[in-house]
Amino acid sequence: MKGTVGNRPILGPNKKRYIMKKNILIFGLIMGGIISLNMVYMVNQCYTREDFSGSDVVGYAAMIAIFSFIFIAIRNYRNNYNEGVISFGAAFKMGALIALIAATMYVVTWLFYYYLFVPDFLDKYIPHVLKEATASGATQVELDQKIAEMEKFKGMYKNPFFVILVTYSEVFPVGLIVALISALILKKKANNQTLAMN
Repeated sequence: MKGTVGNRPILGPNKKRYIMKKNILIFGLIMGGIISLNMVYMVNQCYTREDFSGSDVVGYAAMIAIFSFIFIAIRNYRNNYNEGVISFGAAFKMGALIALIAATMYVVTWLFYYYLFVPDFLDKYIPHVLKEATASGATQVELDQKIAEMEKFKGMYKNPFFVILVTYSEVFPVGLIVALISALILKKKANNQTLAMN
């Protein structure tokens, strides 16, 4: 008999792995859906305005808030299915996989949205960047450098593989940072009583 922790039975290794995978998938899909909808909303807000105005700060703040689901997912698994304990490695792996699923949904959504609905996104975005640079006091030399950089970026963006890499880089690192912080906070070793019951 495995015993119990509180009112909850102690689960076997196979059951724990199944529940962990289920949690990773569910939380990853939920997060992916939310950040994808948030991305489409934010891009549409910019795209439909003449001045292409938007807030990167608000966008990243929303992303961090959404990725906080990683903390909730790890804590839920640790407290409800793993006798209240989890190693740093297991917690970080769980968080990283959730972030990967969410980021992949984000990338796929952007690919569909970009190629089907806003293929001229960069044509509107580049003039906005140059306008912002001019407003911030950039010299003509600096503007010329910025123009060259943006034109190079636009050329590279014609390659779908590059689009995928750039889009992953927008969200996946944020997810990894949240996973790392969550693992550091939530890691908890088994006490002697828990070890004895296992």
